Amino acid sequence: MSEPEFSATGVRIERWPRSLTRAGEVLIQDGKLALLTSYGRVIDSAPVRAVRAGRPWFGTREDATVALNGTRYRLTMGRDGRRRPDGPALAGRFLDAVRRAGGSRG
Repeated sequence: MSEPEFSATGVRIERWPRSLTRAGEVLIQDGKLALLTSYGRVIDSAPVRAVRAGRPWFGTREDATVALNGTRYRLTMGRDGRRRPDGPALAGRFLDAVRRAGGSRG
């Protein structure tokens, strides 16, 4: 198993209309993107080349949207119940990692 290309904890993961976790994890490793709960249970995963990721039209700079297996998720980076100054940077690094690993921005 190789080093993760991207890993962020404390991520709020939502699937409209409800929040799935307020302190989840986003992991890109071995060409696969995985959304995990705070307990490490997989919410959803897919090969990065089949993922669409981008920024939402309405939201903060900390937010990113991702479509996995036909399901859209909203990710709020760097906020596990509170705002952190690295949230916008984490969201940008996540989108860059998806692009580098072969996914598309949408």
